[in-house]
Amino acid sequence: MITIDEHRARILRAAGRLPAAESFLTEARGRVLAADVVSRWPTPLFDNSAMDGYAVRAADATTGTTLKVVADVAAGSAEDPALGRGEAARIMTGAAIPSNADAVVPLEHTDLGTAIRAVAPEQITMLVAPEPGAHIRRRGEDAPAGALAVASGTTLGPWQLSAIASAGFEQVAVHPAARVAIISTGSELIAPSGTPLRGQIPESNSVLLSAAVRDAGALVTSVRIVADDPSALRRALDDVDADVVILSGGASVGAFDVVKAVLGGERGVRFDQVAMQPGKPQGFGVLDSGLIAFCLPGNPVSVAASFEMFVRPALRRMARFADVDRPRVVRAAGAAWASPKGRVQIVPAVFDDETVRPATRGASGSHLVTSLAAATSFALIPAETERVEAGDPVTVMVLS
Repeated sequence: MITIDEHRARILRAAGRLPAAESFLTEARGRVLAADVVSRWPTPLFDNSAMDGYAVRAADATTGTTLKVVADVAAGSAEDPALGRGEAARIMTGAAIPSNADAVVPLEHTDLGTAIRAVAPEQITMLVAPEPGAHIRRRGEDAPAGALAVASGTTLGPWQLSAIASAGFEQVAVHPAARVAIISTGSELIAPSGTPLRGQIPESNSVLLSAAVRDAGALVTSVRIVADDPSALRRALDDVDADVVILSGGASVGAFDVVKAVLGGERGVRFDQVAMQPGKPQGFGVLDSGLIAFCLPGNPVSVAASFEMFVRPALRRMARFADVDRPRVVRAAGAAWASPKGRVQIVPAVFDDETVRPATRGASGSHLVTSLAAATSFALIPAETERVEAGDPVTVMVLS
């Protein structure tokens, strides 16, 4: 057997990073920025009002003073009304400050209160005198022109996308998501809504993998269910248009293991026994076409464990995410259970602030798919451990 680290290292070496491409901001959420974004303009672009109120000359607006309203400045207006002594302009939030005004008096600091009138009043009386500069957002106070708005390597969320738009861009260079095809193999598989005959089971691996791929930040391009028929599998592989293909089932040493039969002789693909439970039989390689192939076991818990240990980090590395691995914490075992010596045990588990325990009594059985619904983590038990005792420190891979 080889270790998890050995298999993972081979995968990450082969999982080349995808080249950057231009993307509209509307499609860039969740992608990693490929180049620094530098502001085209200062932010804010001009001195503007932070309040609905009146633009004034602070020296004129002492408490109790009545000012004549000579202009009405809305947000978006290009007007720059001149204010003489004893004059004010009604102004809306975001509107450009008149050049010779040096303060804004909020509506509530005048005798007219907060009511918004369709037509500006003829005069207003100051109830509270403003300080010079009050309620004015100054040009460039957030960032000057040429300032770094968002740094390369940043994963783009709503706030970062807003900053890029404010910097004056509709498109940015990002690292694209890996495109993934999913092929679930097995003549025993039927649609989840079907009624299984003897020997048949509902197909769930493609559902699990499709959701896991999207959760990893990658794209699902196709999903196929293929019987244990080498010719059918070859045709399915020929139809794949993706960067990565994930195959589940048929990767072990059984007489009908179709994935190994088809890809076992492919240059660049290797099948190994990995020292882990579940998920011991693993295949990986790069096909002659350049397609990266993951050949996973068929049991659902094995698929989930294999995806988290190997596939997810590779997909995130390809898209240049900084965090390719799930976070890990240490918790005390809340129960005792056996572990196979010589293999890392990967146990669907639930944890809290203090303890971790298996999500099912069956610990890490690869067929115990129901345990996945309750699990919030995988407990990772070292290969040299034969038994976990209550209270033992356990490393926990946090899934949710």
